Amino acid sequence: MSYTHPVPAVDLIIEIEGQGWVLIERRNPPPGWALPGGFVEVGESLEQAAVREAREETCLKVELLGQFHTYSDPARDPRMHCISTVFVARAEGTPKAEDDAKSVAVFPRDRLPEVMAFDHRKILEDYLNSHWCPSR
Repeated sequence: MSYTHPVPAVDLIIEIEGQGWVLIERRNPPPGWALPGGFVEVGESLEQAAVREAREETCLKVELLGQFHTYSDPARDPRMHCISTVFVARAEGTPKAEDDAKSVAVFPRDRLPEVMAFDHRKILEDYLNSHWCPSR
């Protein structure tokens, strides 16, 4: 018997205090600005995957503050059915684009990109309207 399952992933809402949130411009399709993140590898926890993806894409060492929400709409990723657990994190320093990131920037709340890859605009809007957001 063959089973097909959604693919687990993680995304991170990384705040650099006093500056804003870290977003990457994707190197690979689909194009656009996105939260740092990626697929969970065999043998790692969601938390380990989040810390690894943040380091690989932004060169930042993050402190995970907790899980924000899990997003599971089968249409959220045009490549496949992907379920993403989103973590809230903070970091210090200057991010640097690596791995799957073509570029990286820190965006203040009033200058977030209007168009973002996947459902990441919705994720950020949910976050900004939640108890998690310090500047709500």
